Amino acid sequence: MDSSSGKTKKRVKSKQKSKQNDNVNIRWILTISLIAFALSVIMSYCSKQALAHVGNIIAFIILLAFIAIGIVFDIVGVAATASSEKRFHSMAARKVPGARQAIWITRNAEKVGSFCNDVVGDISGIISGATSAVIITHLTHDAVDLRSIILSLVITGCVASLTIGGKAIGKTLGISRSEDIVFLVGRLMAFFSWKK
Repeated sequence: MDSSSGKTKKRVKSKQKSKQNDNVNIRWILTISLIAFALSVIMSYCSKQALAHVGNIIAFIILLAFIAIGIVFDIVGVAATASSEKRFHSMAARKVPGARQAIWITRNAEKVGSFCNDVVGDISGIISGATSAVIITHLTHDAVDLRSIILSLVITGCVASLTIGGKAIGKTLGISRSEDIVFLVGRLMAFFSWKK
């Protein structure tokens, strides 16, 4: 009787834990979806407002900035999932700034990776595509000829190659230098939290 009651208690506890995990996942999905919506609206609005009043050179700089944002956040997301928190425990014991934040990043690697790679990375990719479309429209003035088609293809190809190539290099860097990158992000988090 004791062993069977113990087994049933374990089953009940495991079911409760799985339900709690499901609730946490649903809450996280809803939170990240709302954050993605808000960020995409803000970034899209800012890019449209900026592009409406600048020349082609500044527009290209804005485009490169969005591509760079996507690459940098992709590096952070990969580093968070690849790093281990062991190195940061002794640093946290010595009260090194950023060590506690680095431990938090590694313990929440799934959420940090999801935010950096899926939210910021994907939004940056979408907005860089929209920005390149605006630049193409400015340069071609809606003309339909061979030169405008070639220009459109070249700009689209350059944006795609910069994004994919940059993320490929970033993934290699994120894996090989994961702990250094996580610690750097932790130091930045500590600095801004101290400023507040």
